[in-house]
Amino acid sequence: MKRGSTLFLKTAVIFMGMPALAFCIYGLTWLVKNPVNPDYAHLLYPIGIGLYVSVIPFFVALFQAFKLLGYIDNHQSFSELSVKRLKNIKFSAMVISGLYVVMTPFVYLVAEMDDAPGLIIIGMILIFASMVIAVFAAVLQRLLEEAIHIKSENDLTV
Repeated sequence: MKRGSTLFLKTAVIFMGMPALAFCIYGLTWLVKNPVNPDYAHLLYPIGIGLYVSVIPFFVALFQAFKLLGYIDNHQSFSELSVKRLKNIKFSAMVISGLYVVMTPFVYLVAEMDDAPGLIIIGMILIFASMVIAVFAAVLQRLLEEAIHIKSENDLTV
């Protein structure tokens, strides 16, 4: 892979993290401090905490992707380090999905009180998207392990 394409992907990873960081600094604090309806403000606290906690594995996954692109730049893409990075990305995606599954009952209660069923659909989309990423990372991890195994066998043959 050319260095320019990994540079583009590294820039994309950085730009993916910037809105999440801005949302954590400005968006969530505004949401918790200024609830739309004070009747269900107590339900927004667990949702806000869940969103803040889910940002941690998101940034871990972004960092792992950045490191994986660095391995590709250094021609170390078929190594155990790459497999480890994909395993960490898979685990982070599963943690994010689990956090959103735990937050779903609170989102349901808010949607029920506010008569906004679209909130449940948004939560399901986030759960589904993180599970797709976890499955994709698991498939890539398995393929990379097989490629490393085949490469090591080919290195041993004369």
